Amino acid sequence: YSNFIDDLRVYVRGGTGGMGYPNLGGEGGRGGDVWFVARERTTLKSISDKYPQKRFVAGTGANSSVKALKGEKGKDCEVHVPLGISVLDDDGKQIGELNAAGERFLAARGGLGGSLATNFLPCKGQRRTVHLDLKLIADVGLVGFPNAGKSSLLSKISHAKPEIANYAFTTIQPELGKIKYVDYKQISVADLPGLIEGAHANKGMGHKFLKHVERTKQLLLVVDISGFQLSIKTQFRTAFETILLLTKELELYKEELVTKPALLAINKMDLPCAKNNLDELMTQLENPQGFLHLVEEEMIPANTLEFREVIPISTYTGEGIEELKTCIRKSIDEQAEQVNEEYRKKKLLLLQTSK
Repeated sequence: YSNFIDDLRVYVRGGTGGMGYPNLGGEGGRGGDVWFVARERTTLKSISDKYPQKRFVAGTGANSSVKALKGEKGKDCEVHVPLGISVLDDDGKQIGELNAAGERFLAARGGLGGSLATNFLPCKGQRRTVHLDLKLIADVGLVGFPNAGKSSLLSKISHAKPEIANYAFTTIQPELGKIKYVDYKQISVADLPGLIEGAHANKGMGHKFLKHVERTKQLLLVVDISGFQLSIKTQFRTAFETILLLTKELELYKEELVTKPALLAINKMDLPCAKNNLDELMTQLENPQGFLHLVEEEMIPANTLEFREVIPISTYTGEGIEELKTCIRKSIDEQAEQVNEEYRKKKLLLLQTSK
């Protein structure tokens, strides 16, 4: 991913408690805690650059004394992390999640101060190694094989300026852009590194790509109408086969991904024979079961994606771009309304049962 970091291993240690005062029964102050705090405009790379040792230690609690029988608590250590962070322990088990600005997670608790219960000796703070795993949060995630035109599309619909070139794997790190509408509504779109066959098994960019799809609200599949071939050593895939393969890779990585609302953008409609290819593809999409015999059995997903809209576009001529932006807005608004409706029903049900 070049300069982009989406996983960071850090050491955290809570502060040691302060000494107790046996003669007067004084209690030492508790050690400080280590907190992860979600903050916008923060990256894991900035944390890595600022703290190359990747060690975060909270302050020691104050000792009990004649002047202060109850020692003061040690200073907390706050680490600002980006939104969309999962906190994992060394065994890979998720122990926390930070998705909104201001959310906090207690990474390491400070030790108790010395008291009668501890024979007036202080306790050490909690210490452990944790992984900060970043999954980008975006409204829409662009999904497609390399060179399908995702970067070009992002540059057309938003103010992002991703690298664009005519070779596979132009995008080697996620790019985020925002679609801005006339009523000032903004929708975030993530252009994610291109999938290849076998990505679910971590081939190519594999899991580095697929984990970022998890936190997007909707999927926008971008498919080349003329088909796709990664290299002369790999098999050529038609647009229909490409859609099946993309669905299969998402499904094999995590089944829930194919239940997300999805749109389909058919790119490169400026190419010769694009119209004939589109007519054939639409026929196949209307009845996918009738054409599954054309592909290998291992390519067939258990559940085919149901697209809310299929929009033919050309990032070269600009054809269909405005229609696509309108469809994205409509789909996001409908999903938000659906979520609100479910929330209202849930609250109503709670009120009724409480009565």
